[in-house]
Amino acid sequence: MIWLTWRQFRAQTLAAGGALVLLALYLVYLGNEIRAFYDSRIANCAADACFIARLDLRAEYGDAVLGVGAALIAVPALIGIFWGAPLVTRELEERTDRLAWNQSVTRTRWLAVKLTVIGLASAVLTGLFSLLLTWSASRYDQVIGERFAALSFDSRNIVPIGYGLFAFVLGTVVGMIVRRTIPAMAITLAVFATLQLLVPTMVRQNLMPPVTKTVTVDSSVMNRGVGLNLKQDNTFEIRGYTVPGGWPLEEASPLYKPDGSPYTGDDAKPCLANAGDLADGFACTAAQNLHFEYTYQPANRYWSFQWIELALYVGITALLAGFGFFWLRRRV
Repeated sequence: MIWLTWRQFRAQTLAAGGALVLLALYLVYLGNEIRAFYDSRIANCAADACFIARLDLRAEYGDAVLGVGAALIAVPALIGIFWGAPLVTRELEERTDRLAWNQSVTRTRWLAVKLTVIGLASAVLTGLFSLLLTWSASRYDQVIGERFAALSFDSRNIVPIGYGLFAFVLGTVVGMIVRRTIPAMAITLAVFATLQLLVPTMVRQNLMPPVTKTVTVDSSVMNRGVGLNLKQDNTFEIRGYTVPGGWPLEEASPLYKPDGSPYTGDDAKPCLANAGDLADGFACTAAQNLHFEYTYQPANRYWSFQWIELALYVGITALLAGFGFFWLRRRV
């Protein structure tokens, strides 16, 4: 069965391997370019030169890193569409299921070997792609510091392995139920894309309880590019504050005075008189001892989130596979 599976699957394997080799060559080139930029302009920079260098790094390589990351997120979807969905439907549509599932090779054994061999290929393909991209973009990620951003998190380290496994088994099970290749492909893509939108926006941030801390608005906070926004109710909120490497869960936080009451436009009038001098305005605001509540996921939880989400997808994949065996034996 393993040899037969390889014979049937070798064209897809060779095509995927060839694409991965070409991609590896580009990622090695991109990684070396980013490292050269880092060594020449960022490694020993100081003050304003570092700020400008970071902007130039994002401008020069940001689109390339994001583009390759988006391609990696698309790979599991393609695996589900072209490897998973036709796996059973092809046998049913071509009427070869009775020949494939004969007395010496039961349908259960047939499916087990197919899921194991092709599932392993799916994990290896996405894992190698992710490993290459993680290495290539490591200096970029180190400087820009957005590892929790949806596109970055989904395309780095170990999480893509879970996506590849899940998409393949999802396509296989959908194909069993639908029994038609094209509809199965469409449904697989729709389900996988929906899940990839829901998990980063609604599920991931709740995998671990967030941390909330009280931040005092001092000169170090004011000099980190934050902005104060006056709302319609005449109270202020602060925007743009981040903890290095962390994942902020709120775009803005209400600003409070030392007694806990909201900071209002009337309270800000003394500092607005110094608006012509930015440094004096910052110093005036910092002297008012303001504070706000900041809710976030700390940077040291990154790998915990990676392992939890990988385990989540592997668990769902195992449940789908179990359902697939049941459906194949009882319904197909």
